[in-house]
Amino acid sequence: MSVATGRCAVAERPTRAAWTVLAAMTGGLAMIMLDQTVVTVALPTMTRDLGLSASGQQWVVNAYVLAMAASVALGGRIGTRFGPVTTFRVGIWVFFLSSALCGAAPEGPAGPSWLIAARVAQGCGAALMMPVGASIVMAAFPPAVRGRAMGVYVGISQLFLALGPLLGGALTEWVTWRAVFWLNLPVGLTALWLIRRARPANPAQPALTVSVAHSLLLMAGIATTVYALQQSSAWTWTSVRTGCVLTLGLLLTAAFVLTQLRTHDPLVKLGLLRHHGFTGNVVVLLVTQFSMLGIVLFSSLYAQNLLGYGPVRAGCAALSFIVPLMAGAQLAGRWYDRSGARPPLLTGLAVATAGTLLWALTLTRVEYLANVPGMAMVGLGLGLVFSPVNTDALSRVPAVDRPQASGIVQTVRQLGGTLGVAVIGTVILSRQRVVPAAERAHAAAEAMRGGFLVAAGTFAIGLVAGALLLAGRPDPGD
Repeated sequence: MSVATGRCAVAERPTRAAWTVLAAMTGGLAMIMLDQTVVTVALPTMTRDLGLSASGQQWVVNAYVLAMAASVALGGRIGTRFGPVTTFRVGIWVFFLSSALCGAAPEGPAGPSWLIAARVAQGCGAALMMPVGASIVMAAFPPAVRGRAMGVYVGISQLFLALGPLLGGALTEWVTWRAVFWLNLPVGLTALWLIRRARPANPAQPALTVSVAHSLLLMAGIATTVYALQQSSAWTWTSVRTGCVLTLGLLLTAAFVLTQLRTHDPLVKLGLLRHHGFTGNVVVLLVTQFSMLGIVLFSSLYAQNLLGYGPVRAGCAALSFIVPLMAGAQLAGRWYDRSGARPPLLTGLAVATAGTLLWALTLTRVEYLANVPGMAMVGLGLGLVFSPVNTDALSRVPAVDRPQASGIVQTVRQLGGTLGVAVIGTVILSRQRVVPAAERAHAAAEAMRGGFLVAAGTFAIGLVAGALLLAGRPDPGD
């Protein structure tokens, strides 16, 4: 081996500090993802203790995801100005302090408002962590092993997203539903300690401006649009209120887009969407998160409300989804390193589409075993998608643009999740009928089938978009 070849091999080998950085970022992202789904199994118990309405149950999930979606672009901008590591540390503190407040929500009339407000604060903390975490990991690892590192980073976080119902069920039944939030405190402190040990690079651009007006416009547009979608089940789609609020949200969002296109220093660099490959990944993330979060929420409610499972048993039932997701995530990272994003992404989306259709068709049997094949297919498909799509999206842009690209990716990702909960929830609630008690489970399962069919159609849209927009391997951009 020549000297030059030897040096190249050493340069391509990750350092111990890189693995420590990966552990810290994975811990932070695991908290963020876990809190999207850990509450789903605890919702019935929360409802009894705090008096949550049906809409309030959706808001406990959606307030968190919506806050992330509305503020993650601002988090990316702050990360660029003050440094990604500094921003990540601040985000962790905000996140786990607000988690403590969630767990302290009082019983009685004030409980629902307290919990939802604390969930919004959690989302804001997560918005500081998410856009910088991926860029910190990618900066720590050489390009040749980046796919494997991001496979671990995204795969473990998606594992915790899927494990949420199981952990939430165990904590709710054996400890208290409040423990699902207190779990974040030791994880957050451990992540802070690991960052202190690894000392990753923290490049900052102090001269960069952060427009408060643009940030507020984005938050108002997203929040108003999602609020209209979620409330449409109560207001009805034909009501004047739904039309007015939805129109206002869309106008505010359009105004934000126009300001970003005209300013020389945008909060969200929309010009990155001119790259077909980057746009393809963004669309895939939007539709997969849309379908997945709605499926995870309502499958947890299905297990408890229709199958009659307790929180722990409902969480264990999710293993049919979790185990294939873990296997798919591990396979996807290596597949990406060998072949690029297109093969695992298109395969995963096709499997997820077919699995969701199968799952939807078996829901009305109200039998757990009938649902298992569909659940396993969806889990495997999503595992094949998430690692490659995140790695490929950031690899499609130059390194200097990665914080901005990460902001777009995470905004779209969280927006997809919150839209999924709102739209799929609206479809399910609008299809529910008042029927005799003997027919109630079947009628509720039929309503859920309608929501799952929407999720399957959305996966199919992502499959078509990926096939059209994703081609070739990206230039690492270093």
